[in-house]
Amino acid sequence: MSVPQKIRCVVKRIVDHGGRVYSLELQPERPLPQFQPGQFLHLAIDPYEPGDFWPESRVFSIASAPSKRDELTITYSAVGRFTTRMEKTLQVGSEVWVKMPYGDFVVNHDGDVVLIAGGTGITAFTGFLENLAPNPDQKITLFYGARNPALLIFKPLVDRKIQEGVQLSVWYFIEEGQADESAGVIRGRISVESMLPKVNQASNSVFYLSGPPAMLQKISADLKVKDIPVVKIRMDSWE
Repeated sequence: MSVPQKIRCVVKRIVDHGGRVYSLELQPERPLPQFQPGQFLHLAIDPYEPGDFWPESRVFSIASAPSKRDELTITYSAVGRFTTRMEKTLQVGSEVWVKMPYGDFVVNHDGDVVLIAGGTGITAFTGFLENLAPNPDQKITLFYGARNPALLIFKPLVDRKIQEGVQLSVWYFIEEGQADESAGVIRGRISVESMLPKVNQASNSVFYLSGPPAMLQKISADLKVKDIPVVKIRMDSWE
């Protein structure tokens, strides 16, 4: 794996998705180090001079694909002090610093996998999804939840990969709005009871979970009750 580097970036674009959820497109001052889908970065918004102490920062999954080393994307929800400060102070042209890459939450390309994403936790999987090519030997099942349909930010990426022939089965869960189970849209929160009947050969799959801590704890505990081995449950706790 690459040695983490500190890189100055400029905010190139801010996308307001509503509900205090934003995507930042960053322009790094030099090509990014190589990283793997699922890895994360530390983002600092205070000034930094090389050799000084690293300023206060927060961890974010890298939402952009590893092949795009001249751009960087993160998606965040303004729910805490640091992210609220980001919401209030960052604008196009702002300078930030990132330190990357970190982490080993990397989805295995061998064998069947189940991806479980709550809210902006989907960003732990977007690089993996972006890089997917049709592979008849691997079945991928995605359960993607958000407060409402507008916050299923990466649904277009998922739809595009399906159109490209990737063996990807997906169900969307929304807490607000109209369900349409014929289109794979289910009203309610992601739960093991609603998921497992939709997973072929669950005992042979590896489950990857990314999202709010309460969701991770509940789903991982319920998977264990259903006799899914601990070694087949991987979690990316990003809050």
